[in-house]
Amino acid sequence: MIKSIIFDLDGTLLDTSRDIRKVLNESLERFGLPAVSMENTLKYLGNGARKLVARAVGGNDLKLIDEVYGDYFKRFAECDNKLTTLYDGEREVLERFLNSGIRLAVLTNKPQKAAERVVKQLLGGIGFEYIYGDSPEHPLKPNPATTLEIMAKLGVEKSETLFVGDGDADAKTAANAGIRCVSALWGFRTQSELESAGATEFARNFKELENKVFFA
Repeated sequence: MIKSIIFDLDGTLLDTSRDIRKVLNESLERFGLPAVSMENTLKYLGNGARKLVARAVGGNDLKLIDEVYGDYFKRFAECDNKLTTLYDGEREVLERFLNSGIRLAVLTNKPQKAAERVVKQLLGGIGFEYIYGDSPEHPLKPNPATTLEIMAKLGVEKSETLFVGDGDADAKTAANAGIRCVSALWGFRTQSELESAGATEFARNFKELENKVFFA
């Protein structure tokens, strides 16, 4: 029986792609660098903000990458999230999880302050007990340390925990933590990309996810 669900954020709980691209291109423009397309923005996502910026900048100029990243980090912490949306049927399913006693948490490679801000703004009525993002205290996925920390704080076993995410880092995190994972096909990666990362269980939308939680 599932007692807790740990969710990824970008591409899983929220479609943040347009805001990410907007802020990224603002930072790139400031340093005279070419803008990135939405297609490449999605390709570059999944391993934290610094990796995103490094891939967008290209090359091996670490000083430039650090400067662009610093600008991006500051801009994203202040982002108004006006282009970010929930997915179809999401809020209703999350509320049914909560009403059934399932405890929810967020684990993302997004910067901590930006993660807290967007969750509060768009998912403020949902009772996520923990929101962990990129910070000195918490290593990035696919390191399983924070996943295991969340489980310990919630007092749940591995067999009682589900990880839900749309990225290869999410599938690998779940595998590294020894817990079940449902990969979200409504996010930023294709099924074939996720299968290459080891994913074996999928949901096309939140209703399918709900069925896998309650009727698997």
